[in-house]
Amino acid sequence: MHVAPVLRSEALKVLTLRSLYGTLLAVFACTTAFSALAGVSDTSDPDFDPLFMALSGAVPGQIAAIAFGATVVSCEYQGNGIRLSLAAVPRRGRWFAAKLVAVAVPALVVGLLAAFAALVAARAGLGPAADGLTTGEQTRGVLGCGIYFMLMALLAAGLTVLFRSGVATLSTLIPFILVVSFVVGDVAGGATDFLPDKAGQVVLYQTHDGTLGPWAGLAVTALWAAAALLAGAWRLRGRDA
Repeated sequence: MHVAPVLRSEALKVLTLRSLYGTLLAVFACTTAFSALAGVSDTSDPDFDPLFMALSGAVPGQIAAIAFGATVVSCEYQGNGIRLSLAAVPRRGRWFAAKLVAVAVPALVVGLLAAFAALVAARAGLGPAADGLTTGEQTRGVLGCGIYFMLMALLAAGLTVLFRSGVATLSTLIPFILVVSFVVGDVAGGATDFLPDKAGQVVLYQTHDGTLGPWAGLAVTALWAAAALLAGAWRLRGRDA
């Protein structure tokens, strides 16, 4: 089967599953709502960063992005649907690539829309406190947020192929992000700067004093996602459906 029909079939799977609409809606709703709430918070903190405050909804929003990436792939392992998919597309690499496109494109588009809506909503609440943000910084934040959501969804997709289970992915990845980054991070120090979520979220800050810059941080997150996808591809190639 040629590439175009495979891409079309994987896109149709995403468009016909209501649960995937729900996770994408959750990405938009969580990111926008939490950023809007942050926009009316206290701005007198000396460490106040207006860009991160405006895009802080990306922190809960990433959970929905992870759920989206895991769900797109895990639906293949329900009822042995993977057997039908690979029977139709015997070249597993082609099928896997099409599946990743079906994850990456919606996650990126919805992520960009959510980041833009979050920025607009939060700025309305922040008022003069956000006047120092330049157009370039806001553009970088919105674009970086969309890319970050896409990378986290791809990370989840790769792990789901590796584990062959969406539940295993969510029960591993979400506690890892919530516990390691927010609890262990205070103890481990600078080592956590290279975790996938911490590194990628640098792009959401106006200024950051850590080891990584905005785009270098996203590159680190991309390496994590690439490692998960390579592990998933290895598992897919080495195991019969």
